[in-house]
Amino acid sequence: MKKKILVLCTGNSCRSQIAHGFLKTFAESKAEVYSAGIETHGVNPKAIATMKEAGIDISDHTSNAIDEYKNIDFDFVITVCDNAKESCPYFPTTAKMFHYNFSDPAKASGTTDEIKEQFSIVREEIKKYCKEFIDQNL
Repeated sequence: MKKKILVLCTGNSCRSQIAHGFLKTFAESKAEVYSAGIETHGVNPKAIATMKEAGIDISDHTSNAIDEYKNIDFDFVITVCDNAKESCPYFPTTAKMFHYNFSDPAKASGTTDEIKEQFSIVREEIKKYCKEFIDQNL
């Protein structure tokens, strides 16, 4: 039976979308992966671009609110920012909870190249976390 994984962030636009892409890739057919936000901000085009550089297409992802998944019995819930962990409304679940606070690349400033570099750094941190998560939990 496939495990169900929810990745939760503030706006479901960058970090949770990147994690969703990597978890789905690493889990292959062993899991169904969902991502959501406390709010929805739309999928960040820079997140789509940075994942494309890593060979993963998330251009068809949508930005979803956590309420959309309240009837799904998740096995794992991963929060990828402190705000989501602290601000998440009550979410009834027996899921095993995980948390890692990744910096928000959408808040990066500087030149186009400097912002792109921030996205790449966060992408690689999330990739490493997701690979370890799948290896240890599935």
